[in-house]
Amino acid sequence: MTTLLDLDYVHKQQSQQNQELNFSGDDYSLLTDLYQLTMAVCYTGEGIEQRRASFELSVRRLPEGFGYLIAMGLAQAVEYLEKFRFSASQIAALQGTGIFAQASDRFWSLLAQGQFTGDVWAVPEGTAVFANQPLLRVEAPLWQAQLVETYLLNTINYQTLIATKAARLRDVAGEQATLLEFGTRRAFSPQGSLWAARAALAGGLDSTSNVLAALELGQEPSGTMAHALVMALSAIEGTEEQAFSAFHRYFPGAPLLIDTYDTIAAAERLAKKVNSGEMQLTGVRLDSGDLVTLSKQVRSLLPGVPIFASGDLDEWEIARLKAAGAEIDGYGLGTRLVTGSPVNGVYKLVDIDGIPVMKQASGKVTYPGRKQIFRSFAGGKVKADRLGLLDEIPLEEKPLLQLVMQEGQPVQPLETLATIRQRTTASVASLPQQTRRLDHPVTVQVEISAALQELTEETEKRRRTSGLP
Repeated sequence: MTTLLDLDYVHKQQSQQNQELNFSGDDYSLLTDLYQLTMAVCYTGEGIEQRRASFELSVRRLPEGFGYLIAMGLAQAVEYLEKFRFSASQIAALQGTGIFAQASDRFWSLLAQGQFTGDVWAVPEGTAVFANQPLLRVEAPLWQAQLVETYLLNTINYQTLIATKAARLRDVAGEQATLLEFGTRRAFSPQGSLWAARAALAGGLDSTSNVLAALELGQEPSGTMAHALVMALSAIEGTEEQAFSAFHRYFPGAPLLIDTYDTIAAAERLAKKVNSGEMQLTGVRLDSGDLVTLSKQVRSLLPGVPIFASGDLDEWEIARLKAAGAEIDGYGLGTRLVTGSPVNGVYKLVDIDGIPVMKQASGKVTYPGRKQIFRSFAGGKVKADRLGLLDEIPLEEKPLLQLVMQEGQPVQPLETLATIRQRTTASVASLPQQTRRLDHPVTVQVEISAALQELTEETEKRRRTSGLP
């Protein structure tokens, strides 16, 4: 079987590999799927590359067990579009593959001189959204709108997943619980770990253990210790108690991990020191065992000391622990936060040169035309959403999609994490309880406007009369 990427090129490149596979903002334009470039070649060859195109990013269906999503990743999407350029060396690398031998000179000139010049509409980060609603729309020359698909899906799909998980965790744990993001070692990549930390904080968590992410975001990183420190110092200095004392010499009063050997025995020894005034202690962490039973026993021994739990926790496990009466004040969230059911966002053409278009494949139908989400409220709660055309008049509704970039430039200032987190909190609070629940959630009804329904029928009719299957 042959592929576009011939084996000779693969062999030639093996001696020139960048084994680190790191990238910077200068690499953004090449961080794409090959077919985006091959389509751009075709558009250019056919002379339609500058036609105005509109693509919308949406989710066909929510992940199983989810009643809503929290939109996230827009800040990184805007940053990417601002930096979208092809350097001379990148163009040379593409030419060197031999894949684009039939590409016209105009295609290469387009890459050399081009940058993103389009408009972007999006729902603000932290907004609750549902299936078949556009989280973002790109309106730009066809070649630009096409090439940016891969990166936009990457950042918005992943951060939306993490933000939604974080919002659900906060909703279940309650506002008083301390929620810490511990997922760096389980995230799908170093870059993914940074995005996960950001989305988790914006989605409702209090802090992250990722030092780079925290400092880049103007936050203070959080963490305690690992079992390795307790085992190493216990082995060398003699006892677990001495290990705790050694740690407190450098981090006075810091939370201690107490389940390396015997959790209750460790708590009893710490209680004596705390009660005698010999030790100040701001928390203990449990990472294994029966967290319900252990937390109750530790609470009886250390009544004034916050108890943190970790170890493959998620919103369902936190709900179970709370229902069972666990005495836990905070949770460290890792693996199940930064992994899990993917958000399967798609990026589809909805209008080309003023002509509405739609996909009609079985199970993958899209609505044509540039759209707006109109949200109505009753008693402070979301009543219904209406998916309509961009130029429709709101009917005592709030339009959700906002213009965030115009002619390639941002038109709104960058929002702080605190602002986005507040919006997330308000968005979740505005949802009906049946939409927020973990078991068999019922999503908010999304109505299709009469105008959009009419356009859909007209588009289908036009396709049939044109002779297309």
